Amino acid sequence: MTALPAISPARKAAFDVLLAIERGKAHADDLLRARAVDALSPADRHLATTLVLGVLRWQILLDAQLKLLLTKTTKKLDPEVSIALRMGAFQLRFLDRIPAHAAIDECVELTKQSGHRFASGLVNAVLRKVAAAGPAVNLSEETAGELALAQAHPAWLVERWTRFYGLEAARAICRHGQAQAARTIRLANPAAETEMLASGMSLESAAILTATRYVISGDITATAAFRVGRVRIQDEGSQLIAELAASHSDILNQKVKKILDACAAPGGKTLILAERNPEARILACESSQRRLAELNGRLAAHAARVECRLADATTLNEDSAFDLVLADVPCSGTGTLGRNPEIRHRLRPEDLPRQAERQRAIHSAALRAVHPGGHVVYSTCSLEPEENEQVVAAVLADNQSARQVSLGPRIEGLAQSGILTASGAAQLRDCLTPDGALRLLPGALPTDGFYVALIEKTA
Repeated sequence: MTALPAISPARKAAFDVLLAIERGKAHADDLLRARAVDALSPADRHLATTLVLGVLRWQILLDAQLKLLLTKTTKKLDPEVSIALRMGAFQLRFLDRIPAHAAIDECVELTKQSGHRFASGLVNAVLRKVAAAGPAVNLSEETAGELALAQAHPAWLVERWTRFYGLEAARAICRHGQAQAARTIRLANPAAETEMLASGMSLESAAILTATRYVISGDITATAAFRVGRVRIQDEGSQLIAELAASHSDILNQKVKKILDACAAPGGKTLILAERNPEARILACESSQRRLAELNGRLAAHAARVECRLADATTLNEDSAFDLVLADVPCSGTGTLGRNPEIRHRLRPEDLPRQAERQRAIHSAALRAVHPGGHVVYSTCSLEPEENEQVVAAVLADNQSARQVSLGPRIEGLAQSGILTASGAAQLRDCLTPDGALRLLPGALPTDGFYVALIEKTA
């Protein structure tokens, strides 16, 4: 039997991940941490990750340019053929260190071995035309439509961002979405940084939080500090939300005794709540059995005072039981397109009202769970008003015994306690909305996009 021509492990893994995403089986982040990718050599793992995230980030532009070369093809291409074309075009247009013959030949072979031998000639011919055209050229970004194509984002999203935040901000959001997300870590203490540096890591101080570092080079997961939890991987904006919630006791000069994290997985924010409030008892809820198991594992060191519970945040039966509730709700994730580029391909305008309905239910349940004088911190990683200020406004309209209060004093408290850098505090003051919420736009700060509002229960 004739052996099949070899395909590099990195390209085969990337092809399989992209095909699974195309079929809606899982998200890129989960698939890139799966056993098949973990088993690759470091170099192959890096290439596979670059191919997956690069194709997802640039797919809209790649498809538009490939369509111009597929004028004689009338029927819709099979997913395997589309993915082989995208992978090849991405390598030829955006990766200058990969020989054209390697990109073309292996994508042709991927087409054959995926059961589409008849289409291999098409893939070969189209990719040779792409190679002849040379690397990608800069496109105009003068209008929302041009920006959407040039930066490979859905036009409907870019038009919204332009309407809400202006063209310049929309341009910054899109460019942030096309860049490799910053690798950020949280240090348990200064000794953890010394340990990381001694292991050969290259770190840089972060923009907002003093306990955060940007990783310039090195494998974080290979260090002993990471394995035992002295260093954690977590976006700086995500850490900030937990710091703002945990600062309750510092600002009001009183101890927080009971905290509810209504949507706790994967647990990074819960850990910060536990570390900043060492005397508090915490209930961490999660509606997914799989994610609950991960949550239990991550919070095992705090098991004596942190209870992890399988529960839907919309149906919590914990009336007036807590001093503080963090409701970091499931959302569209449009603030995280740099980290989760596949979101742009599956999100539709009609998804936003559905998300908002569930978010209002969670927010209302969080308000019921907090006692008078207590606070709810409502947050999303969305840039969309339907999921942010409109949710807060709708919940407050239905709850006359609650009011929105400014996050300004909490920012000042975090600055005074040394948790925020001086420049970070100044930037956050500029990100406060007129009603005192905090809106972090990607590109304005080196974080994912977030919205945070503080609600006080008055009676």
